[in-house]
Amino acid sequence: MNWGQKLNGTETKDAVRGTGWTAPALRNGDDHGNLSEEEQSFKETLFSRLVKTLDLSLLSSLSDKEARVQIQQVCEALMREEALPFNTSVRQRIIADLQNEVLGLGPLEALLSDNTVSDILVNGTAPIFVERHGKLEQTRLRFSSDRHLLTIIDRIVSGVGRRIDESSPMVDARLKDGSRVNAVIPPLAIDGPMLSIRRFSVDKLTAENLVELGAMPPEVCRLLEAAVKSRLNVLVSGGTGSGKTTMLNVLSSFIPHNERIVTIEDSAELQLQQPHVVRLETRPPNIEGRGEVSQRDLVRNSLRMRPDRIIIGEVRGGEALDMLQAMNTGHDGSLTTIHANSPRDALTRIESMVAMSGINLPAKPLRAQVASAIDVVLQLERQEDGKRRLVSVQEINGQEGDIITMSEIFQFRREGVDEEGNVTGRFLPTGVVPHFYEHLRRRNMAPGLEIFQQGQEQWR
Repeated sequence: MNWGQKLNGTETKDAVRGTGWTAPALRNGDDHGNLSEEEQSFKETLFSRLVKTLDLSLLSSLSDKEARVQIQQVCEALMREEALPFNTSVRQRIIADLQNEVLGLGPLEALLSDNTVSDILVNGTAPIFVERHGKLEQTRLRFSSDRHLLTIIDRIVSGVGRRIDESSPMVDARLKDGSRVNAVIPPLAIDGPMLSIRRFSVDKLTAENLVELGAMPPEVCRLLEAAVKSRLNVLVSGGTGSGKTTMLNVLSSFIPHNERIVTIEDSAELQLQQPHVVRLETRPPNIEGRGEVSQRDLVRNSLRMRPDRIIIGEVRGGEALDMLQAMNTGHDGSLTTIHANSPRDALTRIESMVAMSGINLPAKPLRAQVASAIDVVLQLERQEDGKRRLVSVQEINGQEGDIITMSEIFQFRREGVDEEGNVTGRFLPTGVVPHFYEHLRRRNMAPGLEIFQQGQEQWR
C-alpha cells in the first residue's frame, strides 16, 4: 500500500528551505540496513540540491507515482554528476529515502509498510519503538532532529484539517488509511515532540479470525452474532489496546446490509462493509476557539438522520446521556465502546460521564436508564503475553433498589502461564441462561441451550 501523503508545495518549501532542515540519518531495522557516514553525508547534500532543483509546487499536481518517478529521475541525474563509489543498492536506498522525505512520512514509511507493526511510538529523536505481536521493540530508526519530527507531524495533522502549535500543543488525527494518530509537542512534551500511531489493520479481522486466534470460542461468537442481529444494545469495555475497536468492527459486520448505520467517532477508524453507512467525525475548535463539533453534537444530530443503528466509536463524555436516551427511544441495536477495567466499572464510568453533560440526574433514575438501555457488556483484556481476549460476557438484568444487577454468562478462567510466557486458561459458561434468550428465540436466532451448560471442556 502506498502510504505517501500528497505534497503541498508551499508548505514543503517553507519546511525544508525556511527552517534549514536536512534529511535525517536512516537508522533502519533489519529490512533496510544502515547508511555509512559517507553515504549519509552525500544523502544530505543530495537532498539540499534536490530541493533547489525541483519545482515542488508542481509535484502537488502529479499523482504520487508520477511524483516519485520525477524525484528518482532528478536524483539519478544529480548522482551522475558526482564520482562517488556507491553501488546500485545504496543509490536506490538513498533515492527511496528522499522520496519518503519529500512525499511521505520520512522514517515512518518503512514501519507503515510493515504489516506486523501495530503501534509506532516516537519519543523525540530517540530510537523509534514499535509493537509487534503485543510486545514492544526498539528499532534503529529515528528522526534526525525535533524540527524534522515537527515537520512530519504537521504534514500528518494538516492533511485532515487539524493543527498543532504552541497554542494547541496536543492533537488527535488520523492517517489516510485510518490509522489513529496522537501528537504532543513542547511546551507540554518536555523531551521533544511525541508521536503515537495506532496502526490501521490493512487486513480487517473477521469473527472467524478472532476465533482462530483464541480471542473467543465459536459458541460465544454465534451468540454475539444473534445478539447484534436481534438488535440488542452492546457495550464493549476494556483497557487501552485491548481490542475494543476490533471487536466493534466484528460486531458491526453482523448488522444486516439493508439497514442505515450512522457512525460517530473522534477519528474515523471503523471499517464497516455495509452499503448504507454515514460516517461522522468530530471537529476541534479553530484558532479563535470556535467551530468545535463534539461527539455529543453529532449524537444529537444523528437522531435526525433516520438511523437504523447508531455506532459510537468510544463514549468518553457528555454524549453518554444522549446515547442512553437514543437507546431508550427506539434506536435498538446500538454499539459503543468504553475504557474500563470491568463490566461494573464500565457502568460506573457511564454514570460519571452523564454528570459531565451538566444535567444533574439523581442516581436511581440514572441507573434505571442505564439498566434499560444496555443489554450486554463485553469485557476485553490485553494480557501479558500480548494476546487480546474476551474475558467476560455479562447481561444487565435490571435494577434492584439503587443497584444495577448483572449476570455473567461466560468467563475466561485463567489457569496460569506456561514456560513460553503464554497465558493459559479456559473460556467457560457459568450455567446462567440470559434473560435475552427468549428475545432471541422469538426471532428464531437462539442457539442451543447446551452452550450455557457448565463443563464445556472443549472450550480451551
